[in-house]
Amino acid sequence: MRLSLNTPSSLWATLASLPLLHAASLQKVTADFYNPTNVGFYLYVPDTLAPNPPVLVTPHWCHGDALAVYNGSSFASLADAHGFIVIYPDSPNPADQCWDVSSPATLSHQPRAGTGGDSLGIVNMVAWTVKRYHADAGRVFVTGVSSGAMMTEVLLAAYPDVFAAGTAFAGVAFGCFAAPDGSADYWNSDCAGGLVTHSGAEWRAIVQAAYPGYSGWRPKVQVFHGTVDEVLNYTNLAQEVKEWSAVLGLCGTPSSVVENTPYPNWTKYVYGKDDWLEAYSAANVTHNIGNHEDVVMAWFDLACTTGECFRWGQGGPLGSSLRNSTAAF
Repeated sequence: MRLSLNTPSSLWATLASLPLLHAASLQKVTADFYNPTNVGFYLYVPDTLAPNPPVLVTPHWCHGDALAVYNGSSFASLADAHGFIVIYPDSPNPADQCWDVSSPATLSHQPRAGTGGDSLGIVNMVAWTVKRYHADAGRVFVTGVSSGAMMTEVLLAAYPDVFAAGTAFAGVAFGCFAAPDGSADYWNSDCAGGLVTHSGAEWRAIVQAAYPGYSGWRPKVQVFHGTVDEVLNYTNLAQEVKEWSAVLGLCGTPSSVVENTPYPNWTKYVYGKDDWLEAYSAANVTHNIGNHEDVVMAWFDLACTTGECFRWGQGGPLGSSLRNSTAAF
């Protein structure tokens, strides 16, 4: 029925009395949970959720915010299509909106109500979301660009018991940005310039020190870097590969190399027979590498809603281990 200025007022009144249908939107959450640095918590929950939905965490880049990732990516519309939940954390750093990826507090696994840094605030957002929406704690994923990529690798290293997989676009190895003075707001010029290099064994020790005594299952990792990155030198890609291949017990030599994947002039390097580590070299791409949702969706198996969807503890070079899907929370 077409409504016009000539429509009877009684019909307008009837329509006005009907309940409004609200589409899902980005919501700021102010729930009471332990958040040591007061990281902002923005959440997108689609109108129709998959059973025990997965959770995707998307930390933003420097000088960005949660709204920038929400508006600048298609994760919300993909969540509508596949029923997963998206967490958009917001950095508490007012100076440049970069994440703390340099202080001991954020670079180490902390108890749920310990000291902690930005990373613990994000982990507790995941815990709150899993409990509130009966989400699948075994299907929690993280991806980001630049500073968001650095936070992605922080979360994978310090909280391997929470995340099933991560994808980092134009980031650096975990611990590379560590501040000599332990400060939270620190720009590590040596790391950014590609001057921080270690052997695989040294990188593995740095990751192990983030969660002393942890010997359980490790998430799978995917890293991307442009060859002409002017902000975070391309050398950092090799350091990421050394770090994660050592942590995962994989040979540092790729088991396969695929040219022009996923785009022309990009090269995919696969490490290990289980495809647990992937590195992508993007020829002639700057720091503005973008966030490639199609690649992320496939790596995390986020379109899967039934059957054997990829999850924490499934496969991997270190073997599978059993875990209660809500044990971490």
